[in-house]
Amino acid sequence: MTELQLTHLTYAGSNVPPAQIVFGPELTVIYGTSDTGKSFIVKSIEYMLGGSDLTMVPEADGYTQILLGLLMPDDTPLTLVRAPDSNSIHLYNEDLRNQGIRTPDSTVTAVHNARSKNSLSIHLLRALGLDEILIRKNEAGGTRPLALTDLVHLSLVTENRMVGEVPPVLRTGSAATRTAELSVMRFLVTGEGDPDVDTGPNAGQRRVHKGQIQLLDQLVIDLSSKLTTQENDRQLRDRLIRIRGALDDQSGPLRQVNESHREAVDSRMETARQLASLDERLTEVSDLLGRFRLLEAQYRSDLERLAMVNEVGSILGYFKVGTCVFCGAEREHQQPNHGEDETTQLHTAVEAEAAKTSALLSDLLPTIADLDGEQATLVNRRVEAQSDIGVWDQIIAELEGGIALLRSDVEELAEERSAVERELELHERIAELDEKRSRLVGEGSVSSTRPTQHIPTSILGDFDSILQQTLNAWQVPGVDHAEYDQYYAEIRAGGRTRAGRGKGVRSVLHSAFTTALARFCMDRDLQHLGFVVLDSPVVTYRDPEPDEIPDIPDVELTSTVVDRFYKDMLSFPGQAIVIENGDPPTKVLSEATTYHFTGAGGRRAGFFPAALH
Repeated sequence: MTELQLTHLTYAGSNVPPAQIVFGPELTVIYGTSDTGKSFIVKSIEYMLGGSDLTMVPEADGYTQILLGLLMPDDTPLTLVRAPDSNSIHLYNEDLRNQGIRTPDSTVTAVHNARSKNSLSIHLLRALGLDEILIRKNEAGGTRPLALTDLVHLSLVTENRMVGEVPPVLRTGSAATRTAELSVMRFLVTGEGDPDVDTGPNAGQRRVHKGQIQLLDQLVIDLSSKLTTQENDRQLRDRLIRIRGALDDQSGPLRQVNESHREAVDSRMETARQLASLDERLTEVSDLLGRFRLLEAQYRSDLERLAMVNEVGSILGYFKVGTCVFCGAEREHQQPNHGEDETTQLHTAVEAEAAKTSALLSDLLPTIADLDGEQATLVNRRVEAQSDIGVWDQIIAELEGGIALLRSDVEELAEERSAVERELELHERIAELDEKRSRLVGEGSVSSTRPTQHIPTSILGDFDSILQQTLNAWQVPGVDHAEYDQYYAEIRAGGRTRAGRGKGVRSVLHSAFTTALARFCMDRDLQHLGFVVLDSPVVTYRDPEPDEIPDIPDVELTSTVVDRFYKDMLSFPGQAIVIENGDPPTKVLSEATTYHFTGAGGRRAGFFPAALH
């Protein structure tokens, strides 16, 4: 048996430090905080092994080359170098771990094409001795050459596929590729490819197919007429990425302007409250000043009257001889100096009253002065508050104008995004119809003698035994009698299909199937890529809380599964790469190659150097 081994994944660029993971020959565990590039590593490996698309993350900005190191079946090194968003892969017959600047030893295309011998798929399959293997592609028995992607999805499981409901054997879940995907599984466990069968449609089939083809052609014409641009699918996807980026760019300023508008409105409201308070106090001060000034005038009038009494005493008859003007006594009844005494007493009384009134006036005048000062201050503050309100009104008006412009831009981008998404939907529909038409043209025949397409019962029983042993080793409860149902391409365990289980059990069953398939092939010297890459095989697996158990229509989960999983993977016969969030057991940390991504600080923040975050 010949196998491949992954040695490293490296991102390189001219002015950036390399981002690199070196894989151990046996078990490698990459674990730690979410959003640190763990799943991106898995997607990058898939992309380097012929994947068609890789969505780059912001941290990858500045990196222009992706390098994947391989150890070939003959123990010679090979480095694949591919640029993001490129179909060309440069091959270097050495263990290259930095930016490739010399001329590559050869260049291949990432896209598998049976008519071309210059693809990565052909290059690696030839090294594995699989370049002549044929697999069935339709029910009629028509065949095509095995492709690298047929094997990769059975060895490398992304997080989405791990928890997805599509059975592990099927790569796409599409009916169009189902026959080929089942044939690949049959080839791996039996070691036998499909024979090249020459099939051709009979007369009746040709008439039916012709009508179907004409109908499909008309549907394609109708859908094509609805297209509004001449852009192809790739161009539309690129434009969609740019539009989404522009929307993200516009959303930030719009949020900032909205926040500034809210702050300006709050500030204006606060200033308006202050102005109302000033008006209220100014009214109170004005009222008090009015009252106090009336009192001041009264005091001054009293003082003037008292002064006048002193001045006109003689006019009032204070010194006339005769009846006393003060007490009314006749002259004969008056004492000596009677008039002088009475005059003195009057003068004293007037002076006392004047002093009292003067004291009251003296107390009042500072109060009036204070109120005058406060009134002036309040008037000035009121003018300032009114000016501030005018400024805030202007700022709010300007911000509302900016918001209107930004919203207009965002709405235009949103409309453009919707238009592009509609175009992509039309392209996808047209591609589906073209695929159906292609099958009708080249594959819609019925063979008179069909080759066998099922896995023999004895072999299937051996595989089911390995699958059950794997689940038992992991101590997964409630999944007894696990088996691969080849007629439905599904895994059954505990009397239920994998698709009918919760995410945690689906992940564990997918992981068990992938590792069991690898063990089965390696133990029997059958063809296999030689490695498995599992993204989050047990991350969603947890113990149920006591109150939840009656409501969970699934098995009770045990915390020992994670520990048993890692213990079993330490004895895996090939190379295993596990991506998880949770910390592995201490034994794994000491015996496996491990990377701990902390997200910030620590020994390693993430896949890309922390300085670039």
